[in-house]
Amino acid sequence: MAIHLIRHGETAFNAGRVVQHPDTPLSENGLDQAARLAERLADAGITRILASDYARAAMTAAALEQSTGVIVESEPLLRERNLGDLRGRPYSEFDFDPFASDYEPPNGESWDVFHARVDAAWMRVAATALETGGHLAVVTHGLVCASVVGRLAEVPEEHAMRLAGWVNTSVTVLDEEAPWTVRLLNCAEHLDEARAKGPA
Repeated sequence: MAIHLIRHGETAFNAGRVVQHPDTPLSENGLDQAARLAERLADAGITRILASDYARAAMTAAALEQSTGVIVESEPLLRERNLGDLRGRPYSEFDFDPFASDYEPPNGESWDVFHARVDAAWMRVAATALETGGHLAVVTHGLVCASVVGRLAEVPEEHAMRLAGWVNTSVTVLDEEAPWTVRLLNCAEHLDEARAKGPA
């Protein structure tokens, strides 16, 4: 059994490089990505789904629910890092690095607070995985994926090159038990066909 760690599908704010709000929905492209993800995992043996309650993750998880018949369980601990007053602003406006290790966004989460929340989320995920009779899908966000894989999991050297950038609807497969060794990292092969076809 394994944990499938999944980033949500694309939104207009993703594509436009704008800091997202909790209620930012999937774009048409994001809905298509979610459908392709759901088709890929329809027969993968997923028997439980945990998902962030932010709209973009919930909508991605809903596609999985439809293809697998597994009811999504909402988990607020899986939310993206709260960037507070930066939400809704394009990255091009910033004359600073909003992801710098010492930057704390006004009315948002510091990295320390965010990582502590991810730790709590992962303990919930790990406990759920151990009591699940099949594979567990976890639908969340890019910074959460990076925090889990970069701090909590064991990444074999052959996967290290795929650590840069988390692709929308990418799948990362980890062992269900500590040290949560990564077996597949940041894989979005289900989108390859769409890339190959190009615009209709």
